[in-house]
Amino acid sequence: MQRKLMQKLLLWQTSQRRQPLIVQGARQVGKTYLLKYFAQQHYHNFIYLNFETNEIFKQIFEKTIVPKEIIKQLELYFNQKIEPGKTLIIFDEIQAQERALTALKYFSEQANEYHLIAAGSLLGVVVNREKHSFPVGKVDFLTLYPLDFEEFLWAKDRVELAKTVKEHYYNNTVFPLHDLVLELYKSYLIVGGMPAVVKAYLEDESFVELKTIQDNILNSYIADMAKYASPEETTKIMAAFNSIPNQLAKENKKFQYKIVQKGGTSIIFGHALQWLKTAGLIHQCYKVEHGYMPLTAYRDLTSFKIYSLDPGLLTQQAGLDTYNLLHKGLNHNTFIGAVAENYVATALVSQGLPLYYWTSAETAEVDFVIQDQQEIVPIEVKANEHTKSRSLTIYQQKYQPQFSLRFSTKNFGWHNQIKSIPIYAVFCLEKDKINQTIPVVK
Repeated sequence: MQRKLMQKLLLWQTSQRRQPLIVQGARQVGKTYLLKYFAQQHYHNFIYLNFETNEIFKQIFEKTIVPKEIIKQLELYFNQKIEPGKTLIIFDEIQAQERALTALKYFSEQANEYHLIAAGSLLGVVVNREKHSFPVGKVDFLTLYPLDFEEFLWAKDRVELAKTVKEHYYNNTVFPLHDLVLELYKSYLIVGGMPAVVKAYLEDESFVELKTIQDNILNSYIADMAKYASPEETTKIMAAFNSIPNQLAKENKKFQYKIVQKGGTSIIFGHALQWLKTAGLIHQCYKVEHGYMPLTAYRDLTSFKIYSLDPGLLTQQAGLDTYNLLHKGLNHNTFIGAVAENYVATALVSQGLPLYYWTSAETAEVDFVIQDQQEIVPIEVKANEHTKSRSLTIYQQKYQPQFSLRFSTKNFGWHNQIKSIPIYAVFCLEKDKINQTIPVVK
């Protein structure tokens, strides 16, 4: 499967300012596969250490964190030469050996000629919890997310179709194959972007086995909660995690602690949400009180929405009727609006865009607002073709944005300073380039 992060890995490899790299991301988003593939394609050889599955690697770092000594021990163990610039060293599940995390600092300072990438599924959780120092300023960071819809199309051997969608996005022209891509989008809402699920779907184009795989992934997340948190914390984390569909099903999607548990408060469940966020299992979208630059200055830390890391896992977690979604369309199920909004949120995050939403005295709500260069851009999400929105109109009247974006099942278009974009084309947004796609009105 082609992944967009590969281009960033290549830039890291050739950078003169290269430091040891940490690739973050939730469990099972494809970090190990991507790093091994990267090594096979762009290095003479590689060595792979998994700190969760091999105690010997842990023991090496218990004895020393001096880079030259570590290199000697690894060459002996793997019986191969580790050559600077030619051998890629991969430390996987580095959170399981915190001294290896500390060693990254010394690789940066004493042995930066070696190319080293560490990966961790629960890195943030461990760093916040344990005693060993984090190599601040001594490592580079990248984050891998589940496959977005464009990567899903690539996996289905629809590279040219994805390219053509982008052409129509930039040209603001009606896309003739709109209905075809909408059908693929509906499939993506069920499959999602977890590589194991996508692989199973591609093998037989069936949705039958996917639920089992998705359940296994969800259960692995719960197992991590029990492994990396105390029993009391685990109960709270699981409750918060299981409440995601209920939170999104409400008309007012602001996160409510009472939905997690009757009488719930931020004091009780605040740490649980932070755990889920640092583990990469949720995305947090904060309310902003004004549509002014910079958005972070107007963020309300007490009001936020949460989204699942993957639309396919959300549909499974919510028990969404996938047959009706596929055969009766996007208007049939009321929860599809929540799934569509979650889908857009994950797409924005993967583009490096922080999540914010705007409300006006609880009478109007714009699903997302993003900061693009010198513009604040409001975004409205509609799961179907019904696109009338009082909230977006109120926002436009109040802040007079140069343009707004509306994602729905309608084709590309431009009306009343609103760029209409088919919801499947969210992947076309590029950070700091969004205003380049807006027509010049003469």
